[in-house]
Amino acid sequence: MEAPPATEKVRLGDEICFGVACRNFNYGPAGRALGFDGLRNPEVVANCSETAFRTALWFWMTARDNKPSCHAVITGQWAPTAADRAAGRGAPGYGVVTNVINGGLECGHGTDPRVADRIGFYKRYCDAFRIGYGSGDLDCGGQRPFNAAVAVAGLASQ
Repeated sequence: MEAPPATEKVRLGDEICFGVACRNFNYGPAGRALGFDGLRNPEVVANCSETAFRTALWFWMTARDNKPSCHAVITGQWAPTAADRAAGRGAPGYGVVTNVINGGLECGHGTDPRVADRIGFYKRYCDAFRIGYGSGDLDCGGQRPFNAAVAVAGLASQ
């Protein structure tokens, strides 16, 4: 798949960025960290199970730009700042993890059926393992997404 020209605007949820910046927000940095060319060959993630697994773990464990790592959030290692609390991200939990992963698309605008489905799966697996759901909100509908402008500005320096 060929990336759009660098001058083409692309909308990703509430984020607007240009060309390669949007498409390679994850694959470029993951590739640099893991030793594959995520900018020119992002399909390696879909075509190589080892690379896919390593990329998923990298994403889960890596804090980027203004977002904490999913791991830090779900294990309670992340502490919300005053700005996080003002944005509705007041306690570590599954809702903030969803915000880290897909906040620009699914968070900050009330009930979203995709999030509701994901919460159902999360509860199902927590119940199967006989573990609690955590103390934070499970939903991110009342949370503003992490600052997209900071993320896009970070891309410009890569």
